Order: sequence, then C-alpha cells, then structure tokens
Amino acid sequence: MSAKRMGILTGGGDVPGLNSVIKTAVSRSDECGIDVIGLRRGWKALTHIDLTSGADHEYMLPLDRLNTRTVDRTGGTFLHTTRTRPSHVKVTDVPERLQSRIGSFDEVSPGVVDMTPVVLENLEKLGIDHLIAI
Repeated sequence: MSAKRMGILTGGGDVPGLNSVIKTAVSRSDECGIDVIGLRRGWKALTHIDLTSGADHEYMLPLDRLNTRTVDRTGGTFLHTTRTRPSHVKVTDVPERLQSRIGSFDEVSPGVVDMTPVVLENLEKLGIDHLIAI
C-alpha cells in the first residue's frame, strides 16, 4: 500500500495563526506517515498548476517537520494566499494552456466559469488523498 498524501492550502485573507495550523498539521501527518504537499497561492495552485511540464515548484512545496519547524514564529502564511475561488474564475484569469477548454466549463455568469473539474483532475494527478483548506 502506498503512502497517503495530503495537500494544505491557505485561501482568502492573510490572518494570524495560519503558519501555526500548517506546522501542527504537518507534525501530526508525519506521526501518521502521511506525506504533505504545500499548495502555494491558495486555490490558484490547483487551478493554475501545469503538471504536463513536470513538477511545478511555483505552486508546490513538500512540507516536513524540518521546513515547518519555525514557521509559527511569523504571522500570516508562508504558503501565500489568494482570493481565487475555483467555482468562480473570470475567463480572463483562466491560464492560457486551458483557454481551449473554456467551453467545457460551466458558465456561472457571463465571463465567469467553474474550474472545479480542473481542481479535481489536479488533485488526482498529484496523488492527494486529503486536502486541508485553511
């Protein structure tokens, strides 16, 4: 049986305590034998990551006890955040490589599409079994 993998992202506003939550989740996951991937820039990581060109380090950061050991000493989130909502993405914000798929996304309102299918595809491609969205 392969190891479980968990993703962590921080979305919305930057608030105190996010790094403490990340550190605690990574520590507990380590105890349970779960690999953790930090998804940088909130939900944008799962809508914009390009997995066809290999590892996309702009949006992914492997997390472990060592690289999260002192993150709780600073405020905010070292993973960064955005206010991206996968279910409401402006057509102008859809990555260029996905522009050809815009017609297959549900249109939420004029010029706004639901990219949830892309998020689900990327979670599967990354092998993420669990997701913590803070």
